[in-house]
Amino acid sequence: MTVRLTVPLPRSLLALGLIVSAVTMLGIPAHATYGARVTADEPQYLLTALSIAEDADLDIADELADERYRTFHRVDLPRQTHPFDDGRELSPHDPLLPLLLAIPMRVGGWIAAKAMLAVLAGLLAALTAWVASERFGVRRGTAWWFVLAASCSAPLATYATQVYPEVPAALAVTVAVAVLTGPLDRRGQRTLVAAVTALAWLSVKYAPVGVALVGVGVWRLRGRRRDGASVVGLCALSALVFALAHQRIYHGLTPYAAGNHFVDSGELSVVGSSPHYVGRVRRATGLLVDDSFGIAAWAPMWLLLPGALGALARRRPRGAAALVAPLAVGWSVATFVALTMHGWWWPGRQLVVVLPLALIVIAVLIDRTPWLHGAVLAAAVLGVLTWAWTTIEAIGRRRVLVVDFDHTANPWYRLWRHLLPDGRRAHAIDDVGLVLWTLALGVSAVVGWWSARDAATPTSAPITEVRRALPFRRGHV
Repeated sequence: MTVRLTVPLPRSLLALGLIVSAVTMLGIPAHATYGARVTADEPQYLLTALSIAEDADLDIADELADERYRTFHRVDLPRQTHPFDDGRELSPHDPLLPLLLAIPMRVGGWIAAKAMLAVLAGLLAALTAWVASERFGVRRGTAWWFVLAASCSAPLATYATQVYPEVPAALAVTVAVAVLTGPLDRRGQRTLVAAVTALAWLSVKYAPVGVALVGVGVWRLRGRRRDGASVVGLCALSALVFALAHQRIYHGLTPYAAGNHFVDSGELSVVGSSPHYVGRVRRATGLLVDDSFGIAAWAPMWLLLPGALGALARRRPRGAAALVAPLAVGWSVATFVALTMHGWWWPGRQLVVVLPLALIVIAVLIDRTPWLHGAVLAAAVLGVLTWAWTTIEAIGRRRVLVVDFDHTANPWYRLWRHLLPDGRRAHAIDDVGLVLWTLALGVSAVVGWWSARDAATPTSAPITEVRRALPFRRGHV
């Protein structure tokens, strides 16, 4: 399906961002659990934001003592903090997200904080569409509608109003990719370092993705050794500041040192006390097709990713490494490093940081495969409707976003899940299903490779040549 718009590019991106922000804000009243609108780590971020706004520090001991969380969490708050000798209690989470939410939290409480995240989701959607179009030659109309649909589907729409660092981190990654696929001049190099630094301060778990982005940047600068050394030096300085600041603030190299869960086992136990890495291999496919925690269970469009990666591998467009390297690292972290796939959160949490890159990869595929357009549009609409159904149920508390979301009355999901393996049950039939899905996704990657018959497609040409070859006038979409 070819979509042609006659709206100037800045206006079309502004419209995209505003639509995504407005649509995702509809999820603000949704209940995370039956006794709270936010749960798990979310209250910790909100209390820290409140402490920054009111006390200009990270100590939430007084907020906990005064039960400032009662407006968004009716039941008693599970303890995550371990009091220091001086009485301070710090949430075991990195402070950049609370810093971003401090002013909204002070002005409008948890509602304004969630609205701020929805605004960031709108910025993320606009930037993703821009990178797909201006850096990878995707028709602007195609990039616009596909990014819109994905941004209004789970899990991107979910984390647009859940208080986690996932959407800000995804925005930082997309900023880094935007500069990595550009001229990467001095300004771009500084922006890359700033984006990677922001990733670490949003959560230390994003550090591997940041390393992958820096690696791509250094590779791009291999012919400019001074610039490459400058990027490495600035990143090393940033890492040193991070380590020293965390040691001083949290008494450890990560904020987990301040958590009561890690007092005896150590902060590295956040990945598991006895991790079974061979067993975690099953997550690589389960993150996509698990019947509850797989992202394709809620938005089937994500099933296109393996085929899109296969096609991308054959076409090898400029900038492909900037998409594939962090995407692979992010998926690997979710597979092998995360404590669990089936956590106390909405599905796909560990993947959100790199999902905009997956969107761009898929957008490149569908823009060059006209026979897929009808099926992709149907899958996209289905994803949007599925998230709308889930949101309505969570607002009315017929179901909530954590605990029993997979008991939804949505007829499509109830039918579709029978074709997907259940990773929590893990019976023999589920193991067989996981193997079959792995083979099917592998076949789709091969099909994607062979479908990209002409390796000399415009995507392997300079971006300016790509834009000249596409059917739209410069500056319009």
